[in-house]
Amino acid sequence: MKTLESLQQTRRYSRQIMLPAIDLAGQERLLNSRVLLVGMGGLGCAAAPYLASAGVGELTLVDGDTIDLSNLQRQILFTEADLGQHKASIAAKRLQALNPDIAIKAIPNFADLAQLQELVQQHDVVLDCTDNLATRLAINDACVQAKVPLVSGAAIRFEGQLCAFSNKQAGPCYRCVSQLFGEQQLSCLEAGIFAPVVGVVGAAQACLALQILGEFGAIPWHQLQLFDGFRFEWQRVAIAAHAGCCCQQHATPTKD
Repeated sequence: MKTLESLQQTRRYSRQIMLPAIDLAGQERLLNSRVLLVGMGGLGCAAAPYLASAGVGELTLVDGDTIDLSNLQRQILFTEADLGQHKASIAAKRLQALNPDIAIKAIPNFADLAQLQELVQQHDVVLDCTDNLATRLAINDACVQAKVPLVSGAAIRFEGQLCAFSNKQAGPCYRCVSQLFGEQQLSCLEAGIFAPVVGVVGAAQACLALQILGEFGAIPWHQLQLFDGFRFEWQRVAIAAHAGCCCQQHATPTKD
């Protein structure tokens, strides 16, 4: 188990440690935690620096995409000098410079279901920062099967979505949410995106992940939170589990 081994390390996290809800015990839980972050676009670039700087012990970054000029409007870990290079690799380099004390692994490819299943079971929390439904469902299914918490984020136009799934009992899960929105799969390329929206949602994903890992705060499990960046408003909607969903099939039996 990792502990705060030096005065310098304690000083790095001192502003968190002084919070009674976190304290030394919470900080050490973060240092011993492992986060899988899938997607290093706008959401991933917003979430990952907070996870790294807060002291999450191990970060695994998965993304097979390369950096394009159009990404720089919102993907704040990258510069023009990085164009054409893999997002996961460059992000890992930037985050390692931000916090040399943690372990960061870059996987510069698009993970399929089999690889996601292998990766998910090696981590304590998963952040879905991707931008297509097929990948989101694959991440969800791997998390449900492994019973690993998932923090899902999405952003398009002026709109953001955020939800945390515990995957410990009988659901709901992201598949239950996806049924609310039908088959529409617009991307930022097709619909556009207001840059600060990904920052708001990505930072919120990091906040929830740190609360889960550090075991503090009130986590709004299974509450779909909708952000309207045009009016700067939040709404919250309770999610119901759907009969026949994978989260029901992998449910933990309850004792009478």
